[in-house]
Amino acid sequence: MIAAIINDCRDDNVKGRQIARVSSLLNCHSTLVGVKNDLEAAGNLIDILDALEDRKGVVLVNVAPRNHQAKGWKNGTPFGYFYYKNILVVSTVDGLTLSLVKKLGLIDEIKVLDVPGVLNEMIKKGFVKKEIRQRIIKTQFRSFEFSPRVAAYLWENKELAGVKLLIQEIPQAPESVWFIDNFGNCKTTLLEDDIEKKVGDCLKTKLGEFDIYSRLKDVPNNKAAIIKGSSGIGDKRFLEIVMQGKSAAENFKIQSGDLVI
Repeated sequence: MIAAIINDCRDDNVKGRQIARVSSLLNCHSTLVGVKNDLEAAGNLIDILDALEDRKGVVLVNVAPRNHQAKGWKNGTPFGYFYYKNILVVSTVDGLTLSLVKKLGLIDEIKVLDVPGVLNEMIKKGFVKKEIRQRIIKTQFRSFEFSPRVAAYLWENKELAGVKLLIQEIPQAPESVWFIDNFGNCKTTLLEDDIEKKVGDCLKTKLGEFDIYSRLKDVPNNKAAIIKGSSGIGDKRFLEIVMQGKSAAENFKIQSGDLVI
């Protein structure tokens, strides 16, 4: 079993602390993927689920700003949980974080957790000490104090009380770039079925016009194109904007979140 953490808290200090806590609570190896925003988290969540396949695992996702719209919550967006195959996912539920789980039809609902209520339940079972209850409720670092304890409890006990949130209530994923890799390839939220084009056609987008190729190997040198990328799950793979031998992101000034169509 492995645990994967997807988080916008991504400097070396918080990475080390989160990995240490999750690994110790779940007694397993942990890794952390740092993201800039909820859309990057959405795509990385799909890729981690795909990587685990049918094996057991825990994924903890947290993108929870406390400014602007998030001021409406007591202490950032709520956490919820769901199971996909043999994988437990504990995640913030606001914004676009679960939008690609919705797009790909992986689950029907999420169980949203009330922090004080969850802590009461875990204290009653002897899983959390009563003395640290208020610290956990008030913490600004919930992906260190709260969600790892929830994940460890759920891994042992399977369920916690919560309110069901139907996946239909999660926002739609925009038709946009969700991640740019170190080669400058731009991963989009689009699937082949989302465009009325095929290999050999040209697709006109907000970012430029691109010929469609099956794979990166087929793209001529220095040419920009759209291919079926490696990210996604099962047979559903996201389209990528690439440039053979160069960075598509740099050449077209693309950033994560930019609309494609």
